[in-house]
Amino acid sequence: MAEEKSLNFLEEIVEADLKSGKYTSIATRFPPEPNGYLHLGHAKSICLNFGLALKYGGKTNLRFDDTNPVTEETEYVESIKGDVKWLGFQWAEELYASDYFPQLYEFAVLLIKKGLAYVDDSTSEEMAAQKGTPTQPGKNSPYRTRTIEENLTLFADMKAGKYPDGSKVLRAKIDMTHTNMLMRDPVIYRIKHAHHHRTGDAWCIYPMYDFAHGQSDSIEKITHSICTLEFVPHRELYNWCIDNLEIYPSRQYEFARLNMTYTMMSKRKLLQLVNEKHVTGWDDPRMPTLSGVRRRGYTPEAIRDFCDRIGVAKRDNLIDISLLEFCVREHLNKVAARRMVVFDPLKVVITNYPEGKTEIMNSENYPEDHSNVREMPFGRELYIEREDFMEVPVKKYFRLSPGQMVRLKSGFIIKCDDFVKDANGNVTELRCSYIPESRSGSDTSGINVKGVIHWVNAEKAVPVEVRLYDRLFNVEDMGALDDDFRNHLNPDSLKVLPTVYAEPEILNAKSGEHFQFLRMGYFCLDMDSTTGKLIFNRTSTLRDMWAKEVKK
Repeated sequence: MAEEKSLNFLEEIVEADLKSGKYTSIATRFPPEPNGYLHLGHAKSICLNFGLALKYGGKTNLRFDDTNPVTEETEYVESIKGDVKWLGFQWAEELYASDYFPQLYEFAVLLIKKGLAYVDDSTSEEMAAQKGTPTQPGKNSPYRTRTIEENLTLFADMKAGKYPDGSKVLRAKIDMTHTNMLMRDPVIYRIKHAHHHRTGDAWCIYPMYDFAHGQSDSIEKITHSICTLEFVPHRELYNWCIDNLEIYPSRQYEFARLNMTYTMMSKRKLLQLVNEKHVTGWDDPRMPTLSGVRRRGYTPEAIRDFCDRIGVAKRDNLIDISLLEFCVREHLNKVAARRMVVFDPLKVVITNYPEGKTEIMNSENYPEDHSNVREMPFGRELYIEREDFMEVPVKKYFRLSPGQMVRLKSGFIIKCDDFVKDANGNVTELRCSYIPESRSGSDTSGINVKGVIHWVNAEKAVPVEVRLYDRLFNVEDMGALDDDFRNHLNPDSLKVLPTVYAEPEILNAKSGEHFQFLRMGYFCLDMDSTTGKLIFNRTSTLRDMWAKEVKK
């Protein structure tokens, strides 16, 4: 009997709330700002928010936090929606903070009428000086004593576009001596004469995140507003706004964001990588963006499994990227069709095989399903991997060497009889003989060999390009750096093999299809492919190659 998985702390909160009758059903939300592409850190939040609602029969809204018109674009909105669907989730409602601009404005007016907000003409430098420090109280703004009527007039004039950017803000009137510096009269509205991707030029004042977020949650009746740990200091302001506006009491809970080795998930720095062309774009397969890992060949099942395995913590920690790579390999091992592809070809001539003859070998697409087979043409001339021959074999070397036999995967047993070298002493060709009675599936030769190698028919082989991707950075903890993160880019994060040789079945590869190139790793067809040139991205090696490097 399988051991029942223990609840994480958020599940415990939800179950307690449902059991007590506080809620009859729960509502969560995933609230990205459309100013960039989603990354693996967002995947954890998506899986958590949607997963909680699915487990407890609730709903999850997709709400775009589009309160900063300068950085937000419709392109990002569409990419975010595509990523959420690709991960396997469907939202209950598609909503936007900009949907609530009229209501948020009225909330701000209500705070003014209650004497809890005022218009401030101070510069940003003056306000920073007023704030004080964590150990020293702040000082009241000289504009804090404006009358309610004056504030209502000024705020209406701000909305009407009478003032330039930065000339005035609306601040909540809380306490300039508060121990939480975010509660020292925070700015809740600012002037921005900028075109908004949805509301156009209808507004020139925009709510700050701290004012828009909690009220948007309340409008949607979100029961559990789940944020990452950096929002812990913001919770007090979140509650203050809701309580003083006397609206639906949504509540905020925090969990540890995803920090992963050899990875960086700062949107600003990822944008820098794109703009400075250290990568080819947001969907570069080395990027931690969901569009990047999707292009590399990661599967949504593997990412969901990874998010489930790392769990939900209350404290920040550093997750080993090897766990994600393990989840990817584990899933691809089940779903990836097998193909034979030779990366570093060495020609083999089967001297006792008839010239001009071709026969078809059947090779299984999946190891556990021998009925699902593909056809592979076998002929007199083949390619094998150069590393599968050793002129002077070391101990326990079971591949080809002079006088030694191996089995060709799904083919015959062959024996190396001779080899040819060029003027520089490099082996250019092997002369082998095959055992006709040793065909896979009907072997009557009685010969047992220890080595099995892959191969392709030299005449029928399809030349393709392979891109070998690796980790983008070569430092384990990117968050602990005290210098420029660009100093730690891995120079070997991409190696391009312009011509490798694949079996003819590769011509039927489709976009989104996953393959295990036997003994070489997991690969997928890249979007840069054309009819005349197929390009494959390496998703993952077959084993954790970095573990070996660390031990050296």
